[in-house]
Amino acid sequence: MSGLSTILIVVGLFLAGGIYSFVKQQMPKSLIVLLSIGAAMCLLAGVVRLEVWN
Repeated sequence: MSGLSTILIVVGLFLAGGIYSFVKQQMPKSLIVLLSIGAAMCLLAGVVRLEVWN
C-alpha cells in the first residue's frame, strides 16, 4: 500500500464523515452531492492505486 493511496482513502473517509455531518445539519442538497462526488472520487482513486492488483 503506497503512501498516496493511503492519503486518498483517508481523505475520502474524512469527506464521507463530512457528508454524514452535513446531512444531520440539513445543509443544502447540492453541497452534499458535491461532497459525495469528491469523497467517491478520492476513495475510488485510492482503491485503484492500491498495489494489490498487480
